[in-house]
Amino acid sequence: MTLQTGDKAPAITAKNQHGEIVKLSDFKGKKVILYFYPKDNTPGCTTEACNFRDNYQSLLNDGFEVIGVSIDSEQSHQKFIAKFELPFTLLADDDQKIVNDYGVWVEKNMYGKKYMGTARTTFVIDENGIIQHIIKKVNNKNAAQQIRELYT
Repeated sequence: MTLQTGDKAPAITAKNQHGEIVKLSDFKGKKVILYFYPKDNTPGCTTEACNFRDNYQSLLNDGFEVIGVSIDSEQSHQKFIAKFELPFTLLADDDQKIVNDYGVWVEKNMYGKKYMGTARTTFVIDENGIIQHIIKKVNNKNAAQQIRELYT
């Protein structure tokens, strides 16, 4: 199943970096930037996370909450957050339920080797849990600006 703009965002229940259960429904009434990334502490993922970090306060001021999702563990997320002072929640999707529900667990190809991994994708979800935008070509260095441009 491929998600489209206008679809209801699939429910999420996962542990954050502190082992606390987080549900997407906890954010009802807020716009959510739900961004999927392949792996903690890799160059592209770090660039994207730091861009959200550097723009976090202005995104909050604009009514957005930022949530990152990868298949890394809570412990990996803790280290990633500490190393780069990330102020937002990262969800540990170690059973790959969320990446599958959102259709971002895909076959990738690197140097002719095929493997399964997370497609870097950002979903912007409105206050009522409806997908407003899906960004499939994420600009790591300008991830927050890409979202802002959707609302100007």
